[in-house]
Amino acid sequence: MHIKIIYNTEEVDWNAVSYLLTVTDIGSPDADSCEKAFGGSWAKVFAYHDDILVGCARAISDGVKEAAVYDVAVLPPYQGHGIGKRMMEVLMDLLKGQSILLFANIGKEVFYRKLGFSGMKTGMAKFVHEERMREKGFID
Repeated sequence: MHIKIIYNTEEVDWNAVSYLLTVTDIGSPDADSCEKAFGGSWAKVFAYHDDILVGCARAISDGVKEAAVYDVAVLPPYQGHGIGKRMMEVLMDLLKGQSILLFANIGKEVFYRKLGFSGMKTGMAKFVHEERMREKGFID
């Protein structure tokens, strides 16, 4: 399977990004919110199989010391084929030399551990949709 990775937002279908983030349970942002979030990010990657958006990920960063990775998503039928790993490797290369934070969907921790990430003991969060995050098991 040939997967093409692109690094810009020039021809991105934001409705497809919204759908991707919704079906992977990362959230249910509208297309405009996706465009703003990815457009304002320091680094972004989009994975395509032919002309179908099958994956995305983004990072915010100060460009020197600290970065955070968000919205790593791969369409369910394409999961397990190395697409998420490839997107994360691209982001980690773009963020080389910086500490990288992220939070994973419940059950995806093993995937990130294989990429060298460790669990944090002192992580804290203040979410806009706090009750939803509590119900999903992200916070106490």
